[in-house]
Amino acid sequence: MWPTCLLKPYGLKLDNHSQPCSSKIPHSLSRNTYTYLPHLCLVCVSSYRIQEFKVALSEVQIDLKTLRGLCFGGVPFEGGTRSLCWKILLNYLPLDQTLWDSFLKKQRELYVQFLKEMIIQPGIAKANLGLSREDVTMEDHPLNPNPESRWNNYFKDNEVLLQIDKDVRRLYPDMAFFQRPTEYPSKLILDPQNEYETLRRRVEQTTLKAQTVDRNRSGVTNVGSPGRALNLYPSNEFEVLPSGCEAHWEVVERILFIYAKLNPGIAYVQGMNEIVGPIYYTFATDPNGQWKEHAEADTFFCFTNLMSENRDNFIKSLDHSQCGITYKMESVFSMLKEKDVELYMKLQEQNIKPQYFTFRWLTLLLSQEFLLPDVIRIWDSLFSDQDRFDFLILVCCAMLILIRDQLLVGDFTMNMRLLQDYPISDVHTILTKAKELQDSS
Repeated sequence: MWPTCLLKPYGLKLDNHSQPCSSKIPHSLSRNTYTYLPHLCLVCVSSYRIQEFKVALSEVQIDLKTLRGLCFGGVPFEGGTRSLCWKILLNYLPLDQTLWDSFLKKQRELYVQFLKEMIIQPGIAKANLGLSREDVTMEDHPLNPNPESRWNNYFKDNEVLLQIDKDVRRLYPDMAFFQRPTEYPSKLILDPQNEYETLRRRVEQTTLKAQTVDRNRSGVTNVGSPGRALNLYPSNEFEVLPSGCEAHWEVVERILFIYAKLNPGIAYVQGMNEIVGPIYYTFATDPNGQWKEHAEADTFFCFTNLMSENRDNFIKSLDHSQCGITYKMESVFSMLKEKDVELYMKLQEQNIKPQYFTFRWLTLLLSQEFLLPDVIRIWDSLFSDQDRFDFLILVCCAMLILIRDQLLVGDFTMNMRLLQDYPISDVHTILTKAKELQDSS
């Protein structure tokens, strides 16, 4: 027998039972029904969905198609379900659960090796560099332009590190999470026996000595003055934690720095912090302490996998190729023309080009358009779709269609304001519309 809440006709008040209904929801109930039906018992649906995820994730061989179908409607936070599902959807964990222990051990040891090779050892070398006259020679000195020079590499790394540091300190400023200390600071990094120049120390010294350099997709821009660099971080904002502690933003900084070192062709570009942030937040708030303890390493590999699919958006030389951001922005308008030609013509008449607003939407996966919990919900659906970036284009198109009435009556200024500060905060409505567009294609 179906639960009472599912038998209520549309239009009646939403049931919000304090306990789940005694009857089980039948297996034949369509997943789309409880994803999009507005009048269901919240407790019943939540309990049923959690149970479905438990069953799917208990299989020795994960059925990826089934898991994707479940995740598309939103992943529960309970029990670390979302954290685990994202690791699978981002092609980090293998589908065979019997391989997980050995795989995770190997990957986490590899990340520790990255820390040693790219932070600890160079930090030790820099700490000792210049202590002896032998360190400063005609072949290798601070003004040596040779690309292979240790000093030259050090200064280039510092440019990247400064930009990362500047961006991660202001990551989700409306939340206190990233400024709070992590429960699991890196023992290797904070080991007092490792006498080396930490990333924190490198930033402090470089900020005092050098100019502030912003690096965007076009190259190096916005070179500030040393005086301005001294005031980069007001004393009352984002205070550095005492020795032995690490803030979450410092962990994110380390992840991005290692990624930049391992990927010199793209290094770090502004906006990557907005992509790694929600992944790290999801893993670092996992209720399961065994997973949470390794949030840094797991985030690094999941971020790397996601960037392998998304990195072309950050490479300016590929902008006008079929895999570049320009093609994707034009795809949003092509989709809009197919789904709502009247709205498309209105934007064309006002000379509102897709790059005016979809560049940020697509490149940052909508991470700056919504609050973090809503971004995470969107990413549930995005990550679970086999053609995840095609679905992102559908989501962007849905966002336009949902505000068509305002856009059709607005002038250029009003419409640009709408598009650059999107007015709808209900991501459920947006995802529902995107799914409708997908099903009608």
